[in-house]
Amino acid sequence: MSKSLFRKKSLASILQDAKSGEADAHASGLRKVLNVRDLTLMGVAAVIGAGIFSTIGQAAYDGGPGVIFLFLLTAVTCGFTALCYAEFASRVPVAGSAYTYSYVAFGEVAAWIIGWALILEYSIGNIVVAISWSSYFNNVLEGMNIHLPAWLVTDYQSAKEAFAEDPSKAVAWATAPIINGWRVIMNIPAFLIVVLITIVAYVGIRESKKSANAMVGLKLIVLAAVVLIGVFYIDTSNWTPFLPNQFEGVLKGVSAVFFAYIGFDAISTTAEESANPQKDMPRAMIYSLIICTVIYVIVTLVITGMVNYSEFNNVSDPLAYVFDKLNMEKVGYVISISAVVAATSVILVFQIGQPRIWMSMSRDGLLPKKFAKVHPKFHTPGFSTIVTGIIVAVPSLFLESGLVTDLTSIGTLFAFVLVCGGVLLLPAVDKTTKRFNLPYINGMIIVPVLFVLFTFFFRDRIRQSFADIAYFDHELVLFLIFYILAAAITVATMLKRLSLIPVLGMLCCLYLMIEIPVRSWMFFFGWMAFGLVVYFLYGYWKSKLAPKTA
Repeated sequence: MSKSLFRKKSLASILQDAKSGEADAHASGLRKVLNVRDLTLMGVAAVIGAGIFSTIGQAAYDGGPGVIFLFLLTAVTCGFTALCYAEFASRVPVAGSAYTYSYVAFGEVAAWIIGWALILEYSIGNIVVAISWSSYFNNVLEGMNIHLPAWLVTDYQSAKEAFAEDPSKAVAWATAPIINGWRVIMNIPAFLIVVLITIVAYVGIRESKKSANAMVGLKLIVLAAVVLIGVFYIDTSNWTPFLPNQFEGVLKGVSAVFFAYIGFDAISTTAEESANPQKDMPRAMIYSLIICTVIYVIVTLVITGMVNYSEFNNVSDPLAYVFDKLNMEKVGYVISISAVVAATSVILVFQIGQPRIWMSMSRDGLLPKKFAKVHPKFHTPGFSTIVTGIIVAVPSLFLESGLVTDLTSIGTLFAFVLVCGGVLLLPAVDKTTKRFNLPYINGMIIVPVLFVLFTFFFRDRIRQSFADIAYFDHELVLFLIFYILAAAITVATMLKRLSLIPVLGMLCCLYLMIEIPVRSWMFFFGWMAFGLVVYFLYGYWKSKLAPKTA
């Protein structure tokens, strides 16, 4: 059984199916309408969203202006990963993203685990963004003197907690209608935006492409205006100290920042709808990474120059806040409108990405066949799109707005680690047959040197981890696990002369993972355990690679 758990999909068979229009490719089903510009804008749409309009504020409070180093660290990490994604995309130009790549490199059980993690990543991520969208949308309506009932724009738990803290200000709890002793409190705007976006994603990739491109254009114009106006109000004294809480403070924003960078995975899910995936997808990943990192760094420097970093604690709309602070409320209001557009584009990209992962898993027999069905008229994975809409829209009605992004970040980083590691397991091919080739740099010397430097600079933390392991401090245990894994990867790199880029991608992603709070790890492991139960009850037996009985 252990051997069958790691049964792999043949790279040659996938490519053969892609040519014949069968299995993974379904050339006759999905429309190939995306070019490099569309893919790049799709990546920008997913990355420049709630992160820059919302979570960048708390990250700036924790790390000060020096939080730009976290954006640069994240960009470097994503750069390594994007190159590995590009290598896979040039060899496996089909939908499924990291799920399909893991199936080729590691085998079925690893592919199922990563596919299950991606379901969590996209679902939780979109629920969080939908709730954020609802908050911004309500603020815009308030600015237009349109007042929705408070019990229709929040969730039950948040309303209850607000009542416990200050009954006089708990409007939603006080005004909510009561049916059979239960207060009716739900987040209707969050629900409706998911329904509307699901309809757009269902109708067709061409319509989704046009919508995403238009929203990205508007976002970039607004952000350019923020920078051009804000640069004249920068007080350089606000940049001192640049690292008020040292690098530890910068790393507190890992989840919030990395949450924004999952657009690369969303790009790779649309491989079958790309006109020239082997050429365009690698370029789009790199282009979108560079564009988004430059935008994040510049915007962060501008807003922390306009207002001192210490004022961003619990500020959910930092870009609008800095202009309101300078008595430019009209500019702040325009930014609030653009934040609604930004969140909408993120929801759209995620709602496009997740159904295609369902579709790939279904094609392999790991999920029921219905999930792989392509709509005959709209040429989209119709049933999967509807299911995705339901599992995002319904929870967004009731889940509390305090949902953290840690779970999404864990799922993303986990996928990135497997993609980087999977590249190392791919067989050598003739480079002249590919549109993209991952540069080979021998890591035999560089990786050990970096490991020694890491050991030197983190010697106190390493010593403490070994000394206090008996106390089972979860954070120290996670760090110790990372250090042991890093040592093992370093030794393997020396012995096997592994390629530097995927090795550094794995190490960077693993390190960022240990900076995520332990409570989120517990939930993540619970989700993974539930996924394995589903796999062994259905997927293992129904898989197309399962042994056929006579």
